[in-house]
Amino acid sequence: MGLLGHLRNRLGRTRSAISDGISGLFRGGREIDAALIGELEDLLYSSDLGPVAGTLCDELTRLHRRGELHGEMDVRETLRTLLLERLAQPTEEVDLTHGPTVVLIVGVNGSGKTTTIAKLAHRFGAQGKSVLLGAADTFRAAAARQLEIWAERNGAPIVRPERDGYDPAAIAFDSCESAVALGIDVVLIDTAGRLHTQKNLMSELEKVRRVIAKRVPGAPHETWLVLDGTNGQNAVLQAREFTSAVEVTGLIVAKLDGTARGGAVFGIKEALGLPVRFIGTGESLEELEAFDPESYVAAILGERD
Repeated sequence: MGLLGHLRNRLGRTRSAISDGISGLFRGGREIDAALIGELEDLLYSSDLGPVAGTLCDELTRLHRRGELHGEMDVRETLRTLLLERLAQPTEEVDLTHGPTVVLIVGVNGSGKTTTIAKLAHRFGAQGKSVLLGAADTFRAAAARQLEIWAERNGAPIVRPERDGYDPAAIAFDSCESAVALGIDVVLIDTAGRLHTQKNLMSELEKVRRVIAKRVPGAPHETWLVLDGTNGQNAVLQAREFTSAVEVTGLIVAKLDGTARGGAVFGIKEALGLPVRFIGTGESLEELEAFDPESYVAAILGERD
């Protein structure tokens, strides 16, 4: 099964909500009018596109008035074009040639952050890269233990605290120190699940970044924010708080594997203007996909391989 087929399966509820919903609007040969476009906006909004739904339907209304929309296929093709425009982003691969490349992973508790790190380690390992994990979430002993289990499964070394409450910046520094000594290609550093209201924790994250840069000049080379795709527009609010306090370079949208909220990616992308690097589409280590806008839009619109 190709990427599109996999996404169609994993985003089944989003596809049903949007693609089947569009077909339902045109059932019985219904003509395009203001009422239909209004219902389409409600449909898109309920699939978590948020404000994007309104701008899409404003453009559909404009095209309809110009006589350029004549039926369901025109609407689908126009939506496809407009959705792809909103997902436009750089196409280059993540640069893993820094030796080591240091990636800081941030996000609130429950976003899927630790599992995402495990998936990233698996993915980079499959590409022939050596990976080291840094357990800098020192406020929860369970987080370090969970990351240690994932490290063992991936065959990756890990630097973790000796006790609860250990200085996260020290773990981050030691992770980089070990990576340099071992000739590691990629360092993935977990951080405490920071609630966006906890300004002191945000300040601590800045400290982590400073000490990393002292050991590996130019690091962290990437700072990726993990968002729970099932949180919909709340994920957008969280992301705004993080990006106002921390220099985030990319997004990972997790848990897009069983809800009708796949549209949240559009709202997140539109609100932040940051590249979506990966999406999590399941529980297994392999189910982290490099984000491909073409396949994503095709999947939710019900297009075939």
